[in-house]
Amino acid sequence: MNYIISIMPSLLSGAKMTLILFLWTLIISIPLGIIVSLGLISHFKIIRAILKFYIWIMRGTPLLLQLIFIFYGLPIIGIIFQRYNAALFAFILNYTAYFAEIFRGGFQSVPVGQYESAHVLQLTKWQTLRHIIIPQVSKIVIPSIGNEVINLVKDTSLVYVIGLGELLRAGNVATARDVTLMPLVLVGIIYLLMTGIASFILKKIEHSYSKWK
Repeated sequence: MNYIISIMPSLLSGAKMTLILFLWTLIISIPLGIIVSLGLISHFKIIRAILKFYIWIMRGTPLLLQLIFIFYGLPIIGIIFQRYNAALFAFILNYTAYFAEIFRGGFQSVPVGQYESAHVLQLTKWQTLRHIIIPQVSKIVIPSIGNEVINLVKDTSLVYVIGLGELLRAGNVATARDVTLMPLVLVGIIYLLMTGIASFILKKIEHSYSKWK
């Protein structure tokens, strides 16, 4: 118990970095995903082609490779990121692509009659999106968004490869230094707690939307 108490500050510090990366990725990538999804279903072929190519790259290559490319590869051509900024940039690019595909499916699943009714009521495009379409899309995509949120919690461990001091790195350092598996067990417990809390919140959100028929 004394040993656990002694290493908890470093693990909690790493968990703080993990949570910061997780929250900022969600805050930025979900709105961007909505915007990109609207581009994917727009009438502009060039925009659709560019966005489809971007999503193909992001979903077709590992996030780990994207992290390494941004932090270690881009400096070769003079683009340099700090470790945290490189991690956040890679995560936002990657998860925006996944969220865009989820929202695209949600938008396309809304019946055309909803748009026609809004037009009859003389609502603007923004009013239609805000008050009619997006609430319905949100209900449709919540389960898929929830899966990506859980994956994001676990994917934050990948930033270990660029030397960022997150939770898994803190556990590995303690394990190598003290030659014991206890730090990794604690890391696993902390990850389980974070995914459990995220799942609980998502279930509450899904339940609140289930009232909409």
